[in-house]
Amino acid sequence: MCGVHGVVSTAALPSISQELKNLLSNRGPDHFGQVYRELPFEDGESVIHLNLTSTVLALRGDHVAKQPLESPVTGSVLCWNGEAWRIDGQPISSKNDGELILAKLDTIDASSPESRESHILGVLRSIEGPFAFLFYDTQDKRLYFGRDRLGRRSLLSNQAEDDNTISFSSIADVPTTGWKEVNADGIYSLNLATRLATPGGLKLDTHLTRYDWVTSGGKTCIGNFNMTLPPPDHKLDFSSLSVDLLKHWLCESLKLRVLNIPEPPNSLTEIDVRVAVLFSGGLDSTTLARLANDLVPSDQGIDLINVAFENPRQVSNDKTLPHLDVKDMYEACPDRKTGRKAFAELKAACPTRHWRFIAVNVSFEEAMSHKERVVSLMYPHNTEMDLSIALALYFSARGIGYAYTDTWEWQPDPPSVTSPVRVLLSGLGADELFGGYSRHEIAFKAGGYPRLLEELKLDIGRIGQRNLGRDDRAMAHWGKEIRHPFLDEELVRFAISTPVWEKCDFQNPFHPAVIDPAKRVLRLMADKLGLPIIAREKKRAIQFGSRTANIESRTGKRRGTAAITEVV
Repeated sequence: MCGVHGVVSTAALPSISQELKNLLSNRGPDHFGQVYRELPFEDGESVIHLNLTSTVLALRGDHVAKQPLESPVTGSVLCWNGEAWRIDGQPISSKNDGELILAKLDTIDASSPESRESHILGVLRSIEGPFAFLFYDTQDKRLYFGRDRLGRRSLLSNQAEDDNTISFSSIADVPTTGWKEVNADGIYSLNLATRLATPGGLKLDTHLTRYDWVTSGGKTCIGNFNMTLPPPDHKLDFSSLSVDLLKHWLCESLKLRVLNIPEPPNSLTEIDVRVAVLFSGGLDSTTLARLANDLVPSDQGIDLINVAFENPRQVSNDKTLPHLDVKDMYEACPDRKTGRKAFAELKAACPTRHWRFIAVNVSFEEAMSHKERVVSLMYPHNTEMDLSIALALYFSARGIGYAYTDTWEWQPDPPSVTSPVRVLLSGLGADELFGGYSRHEIAFKAGGYPRLLEELKLDIGRIGQRNLGRDDRAMAHWGKEIRHPFLDEELVRFAISTPVWEKCDFQNPFHPAVIDPAKRVLRLMADKLGLPIIAREKKRAIQFGSRTANIESRTGKRRGTAAITEVV
């Protein structure tokens, strides 16, 4: 995880604020760097000022790659925030991906007929993984920028009202307004070699050029959704090919995300721990933990971070808390209950692994003391649902809680710890890919498989428009990188090309092994991995499982779409 920031202006640029510098450094604590350029116009009298800033969280290669990265040949500059897991389909594991990408961007075969622009687009389109970037190409005086095709990393833009300044940043320098999320629908560029003549004088040409995320062959980078209807007689069971294929592709995705992680600096734990799972105890997160066990070196531990909040309204209404004991208040949270069950099942399935259950308990007072910061991190998102989800992710990523290792039973005085890991695994994406939301069942009941297919295709198509940028900002604040194994490009291609009846099975809801039809392929895989209890766990949204939903509301009736500034 890194922080990137850039400003293009016809006016002299002041230094970035100390607040923004701190925010960027929180994302990338290992290095802070800046590159400044003055780009003269042909008349030699006026210039465009370009200031690029990068902070680095070093997780790839054998050294800290100090950013912004500058080409020693042409002087082109790259601010890179993300992970290139594959380039041209080949895994990139031991090298620093940012340095490799800059070398590819800035090297073009002199004998090749393709233009500089086509070459740069070809390199960017060949990258698979989560990323956001700024790349200034000195040869064409063009600034390229964008987010990966699934929108897994944050990048915001802000254009001044006078059209003479445009800014880009991983995080907004609140209270400045006007920031917007850069769409993940393609690669963008800004031509810095031209000006616009206006009645008020010469201005910056802020016209953006957008290029689709397509390969040279014209196909989409993710693939084509399989809209085939099922045969009359079909079933999804333990013997179905898709169950084993899902395990294969999920393991391939996890290999890239849990191996070769450097040891966290200044770790005070006795056991070497480098990766943690955002652990609700649900199907998605527990399956990731179970498969990670098969890949992570046996001498390393795995942290399971489980968050629970004090929600005054729900605590007062909970009849199962006779004395409103502090421990009972957190232990009554739905995700804490499922988390404890899943922890026990994981320990039974993988007894030699050093598992550590981190119970993160957040009082109402502590949540409210951090609210202003969370609101600024999730900006420009500003609804009640945004706040509910961002609060849960923010405190989960901080990783301060009580550690349990040998038993899931409540301990009267467990040790308080801070998880040292810099890599967090999230199960996000499984519901969209395999039909796990209640709306998928509703769609099937309303119109059978044709209606379900349309709903699934819609979900896949808008993953890049979802709130992954918000989530990235909330968690990266703690110098952590969130990784989404279910959103690996190869796994996504497998999922969308797989026939719908090989993923979920709402036409046959009553399975002999009592496996729910929603995400049935994942549930069957989990059962085969020795997780029978979790394979049958119901879906629950994070804001309800952790009890952040309507945490400030006395009635609990505030709509999730309501702006957080609205009073109810």
